[in-house]
Amino acid sequence: MGRPRVLPLKHRITARPPLDRAVKSAGRTLEILEFFDDIQRRSTVTEVAQALGYPQSSASALLRSLVVMGYLHFDLRSRTYITSSRVALLGSWVSTEFFAEGAVISMMKELSERTGDTVMLATRNDLNIQYIHVIQAKKPARLHLTLGTVRPLAQSGAGYAAMSALSDREVALIVKRINAEAQDGQPLIRLQELISVLADVRHKGYAFSCDVITPGGGIIAAPLLTGPGAPLMVVGIGGISELMRQNEAELAYVLKDTMQRHVKNLR
Repeated sequence: MGRPRVLPLKHRITARPPLDRAVKSAGRTLEILEFFDDIQRRSTVTEVAQALGYPQSSASALLRSLVVMGYLHFDLRSRTYITSSRVALLGSWVSTEFFAEGAVISMMKELSERTGDTVMLATRNDLNIQYIHVIQAKKPARLHLTLGTVRPLAQSGAGYAAMSALSDREVALIVKRINAEAQDGQPLIRLQELISVLADVRHKGYAFSCDVITPGGGIIAAPLLTGPGAPLMVVGIGGISELMRQNEAELAYVLKDTMQRHVKNLR
């Protein structure tokens, strides 16, 4: 089966952390590399600028710099850019038990084949959960998730899955901080309601959420328990909410069955 058609940029779903917390040029450089990892094809400077919301002059300068450094290739005839093999080698020295042997990626690919839906790997990023690897859906009607997207830790399906692996005391500390940092008019998190939600997630072994953040979209997710000291990660399946509701039991079985066969010590 060939690579699925790339959706128009207007259908891309993304919500990244604000760049005012990092050096802007560094943040934009990484966003450009993530953009190419997401679309997996050549792109023009205009498309990059529009997709990421940069001034075209800034996008052009960054792309040219990445070409000079060897991280992008530039095709003069088509005036398009694409990542080089040097990008693929970044981080190749990291040899965690799961990524080194390809267990996580293999698991995600199997989930993609078994469901046809979008499959994502996410990790906690402060008070958010962030998608760090995405395999896009193969179905004609599908939910497209953008690499780097963030969701609130205490108000999303992926976040619930992550928090279900924490103790109630840890959850209470997170909620206290979220509420303390809430903007004026922003609803506060009710601790007991959240603890009740997480108890249900722990009982079922997965979190299920539809139409909460993305109208028409849903996700089913479970924590990837990789042992003491490992980063808290989540594997999820995303799709059209109507279909997700109809197939919740089947998707839950596939998710848990696949995770249990690929990685040890999972829920």
